[in-house]
Amino acid sequence: MPELAEVEFYRKQWLPLGGQAVTGVRLHPRARVFRGVQTAGLQAALLGQKASASFVHGKQMLFHFSAGGWLGLHLGMSGSLDWRPVPCHPGPHDHLVLETGQGAAVFHDPRMFGRVTWHPGTEPPAWWTVRPPGLLEPGFTPALLRQALQRHPRAPLKAVLLRQEYFPGIGNWMADEILWRCALHPALPAGQALEAVPVLWKIVRQVARDALRVIGTDWGQPPASWLFPHRWKDGGICPKTGAPLLRATIAGRTTCWSPSLQKLPRPARSR
Repeated sequence: MPELAEVEFYRKQWLPLGGQAVTGVRLHPRARVFRGVQTAGLQAALLGQKASASFVHGKQMLFHFSAGGWLGLHLGMSGSLDWRPVPCHPGPHDHLVLETGQGAAVFHDPRMFGRVTWHPGTEPPAWWTVRPPGLLEPGFTPALLRQALQRHPRAPLKAVLLRQEYFPGIGNWMADEILWRCALHPALPAGQALEAVPVLWKIVRQVARDALRVIGTDWGQPPASWLFPHRWKDGGICPKTGAPLLRATIAGRTTCWSPSLQKLPRPARSR
């Protein structure tokens, strides 16, 4: 599933749409990505409009159109955006195509877990205005992180990091990267990580910045000093300790960690 940096990369693929009038709107009206949207109304609303701005928050994208209206996109598990030359010949998984005289902005989603929304008017939709602070915004504070851990003290730390109401944009690989850099075991109960809040907050922001710099710009390859290039390899080696990595399902997600670095404390014996 695309995470913070991947979503930012895909947003940039639609940048050529900015300032160009939409001359054609093609979509699959029965596609699941349009659940809750009147597709005929969406087509009529977008025709002739010009995209004036675009934004990313966590795993969500929002495109503002100059004549009024906001197009929201969530990529789900398999969604992507790209810019194609015209004439564009959409395939079966190209569920929304915005054509201009210079090219076509395409939303592609084979598994259709993504979503398209439309909000008319000059003000952004409510779901955007009530979003939690972004990881690099001033509102994302150590106190907010501590609150998240305290509210779910028995949940695995990995599971809490995946909660979008606290950590928008963090997905499977980012959570593993954060915990590995912090030397925290992904199965550690969140309530036992309170002393690590200052370091954890710093590393969350560091990974977000690194991911946006390396992946969010041009889908660059993360360096070998990260966990990322090693996490899916059979027999993968921890780049910090040189010891083998392990993989297992934690919080319902395939998780990679370095047992030589990320040790799980033994529970205290009851007397």
